[in-house]
Amino acid sequence: MGSINAVVAAAIGFVGSHFLLSHPLRGRLVRAIGQAQFQGVYSLIALLTFGWLIVAYRNAPLTAQLWAVGDGLWAVVTVLMLIASVLLVGSLIRNPALPTGGRPASLPETARGVYAVTRHPMMWSFALWGLCHIAVFPVAKNIIVAAAIVLLALVGAALQDRKKERLQPDLWPAWESKTSYLPFAAIAAGRARLGGFSLQVLLGGLVVWLATSWAHIPLAGWAAGIWRWW
Repeated sequence: MGSINAVVAAAIGFVGSHFLLSHPLRGRLVRAIGQAQFQGVYSLIALLTFGWLIVAYRNAPLTAQLWAVGDGLWAVVTVLMLIASVLLVGSLIRNPALPTGGRPASLPETARGVYAVTRHPMMWSFALWGLCHIAVFPVAKNIIVAAAIVLLALVGAALQDRKKERLQPDLWPAWESKTSYLPFAAIAAGRARLGGFSLQVLLGGLVVWLATSWAHIPLAGWAAGIWRWW
């Protein structure tokens, strides 16, 4: 039997290794072993620490829920997860924040679709996932894991902005001026307009939302999303 402390240790290892390798250690390691080898080391450590986190979570005891979870909260979370799914799918299409493999990056003239919502749609989709899972499954080990994902996503997005500002000083600040870190902040400020979602992003998000919520039934043993009422 594992412990909650083991989940905390694994979460620190998972998040901490990502931050260390992505920022303070990245430059010197790339210079020492090369970009391709660094990517291999980064991926291996990410895989190992994530596996450690999964094992620690599965072995940890199930504690009592910290608050009651009713249909009202489930309904809110279900809608938020649909938004997260659309953000995730949209982030996979022409995302200027994704690595370019050393090629010159290009930025859209205007922020449309998920990028009008936030310039970090992938990170916010992960953060929404974590917050939603905390809301509907408030047990100690789940809160730790989900909070680690939220921290990694939101702090990682902010650090990514700082890195992009250094690497693309003639491009990234202009993109920041058209978009926002916080969802809907650029729209509220009049710097972007809500709209421009392609059909493939909306349908793709719907499919991901339906499939992942249904997957809770065989994987977790309980229904999530609309399947709770199906």
